[in-house]
Amino acid sequence: MTAYGPLSLHVPEPEVRPGGTPDFSNVPIPKAGSVPRPQVDVDPREIRDLAYSIIRVLNRDGEAVGPWAGTLTDDELLQGLRDMVTLRTFDARMQMAQRQGKTSFYMQHMGEEAVSCAFRKALEPGDMNFPTYRQAGLLIAGGYPMVEMMNQIFSNERDPLKGRQLPIMYSSKEHGFFSISGNLTTQYIQAVGWAMASAIRNDTKIAAGWVGDGATAESDFHAALVFASTYKAPVILNIVNNQWAISTFQGIARGGSGTFAARGLGFGIPALRVDGNDYLAVHAVAKWAAERARRNLGPTLVEYVTYRVGAHSTSDDPSAYRPKEESSAWPLGDPVLRLKNHLIMRGAWSEERHSQAEAEILDTVITAQKEAEGHGTLHSGGKPSVRDMFEGVYAEMPQHLRRQRQEAGV
Repeated sequence: MTAYGPLSLHVPEPEVRPGGTPDFSNVPIPKAGSVPRPQVDVDPREIRDLAYSIIRVLNRDGEAVGPWAGTLTDDELLQGLRDMVTLRTFDARMQMAQRQGKTSFYMQHMGEEAVSCAFRKALEPGDMNFPTYRQAGLLIAGGYPMVEMMNQIFSNERDPLKGRQLPIMYSSKEHGFFSISGNLTTQYIQAVGWAMASAIRNDTKIAAGWVGDGATAESDFHAALVFASTYKAPVILNIVNNQWAISTFQGIARGGSGTFAARGLGFGIPALRVDGNDYLAVHAVAKWAAERARRNLGPTLVEYVTYRVGAHSTSDDPSAYRPKEESSAWPLGDPVLRLKNHLIMRGAWSEERHSQAEAEILDTVITAQKEAEGHGTLHSGGKPSVRDMFEGVYAEMPQHLRRQRQEAGV
């Protein structure tokens, strides 16, 4: 009998730890414009390689090149730039508000603004997003009032969710933003189910599900892919790969699949990877996937390759698990700067106009914040009524809740 050595497990390790020198030389970045744009009705088996490449439009000179370019006008790109700057400014003010004790919790989108802001512009009214906690750009780009977002963050008397949700867990049916769940990945199967229901009703609305790279390790992720592929649900399944879960690098969740997009191949779902810091590329891929869904061609899995510049949340200290210099070494750059430079290169924008726009947006955000704070913050001002804990939960209030409400005197 052959003697074998003791068994062992492979535990993936990040390339560099805090104190080390960041190195992304092992991340293959194809030239902008080099990845082909297949026909919308392509057989998924013919585009397997797109699950391992990265679709890019903007090159290092700020030019839009290749077959995925040309889906947006200068005016649309200028609006996209304003959306991203608005989201970044909103983030900065709300982060500061949390540090001042005006809210208990906040999560920024720094470095990921292009993903949600560009994607939103590829949808139609009535389409439904099932987001995570880092897609507020869907609301910003969709015209949802910032004051309402801030009211929810402050859990004040005008909070549209009556203080029932964690700050930043928004909800707006009218703006196609399904209630955020704190349980990771449940929204993926909900998105597929909603899309299937839309098809059963012979409606024209599609759904989009969102998860981060870490959440792809959850069983709900795989269950969603089974149903989406089996029934060809009209849904876009998005994975935002920002390189880090809360404190775990992407290699833990990715396993041996090579890329997160490759997970779709085993289910027969067309899978694409896109430069998540390239507003033009994100929009073009989102439009391609949305058209597939609307033409009853089934789901599409999209991995957005980006980087979380800030902490996971205000409860996190990223210096404990990654080098402080890592974000500046990220090879795909800053989505705001890249779009700004593209528009300047085209003669549609300038540094002076950008500075003016930043000042105008900051003034708008501060004005909205003052209005929201006038309705109360975490430790001062108006609060949701205690009776809101009991109302709107059951169609018919159970006896035990009636009794508790009477005891509360509301």
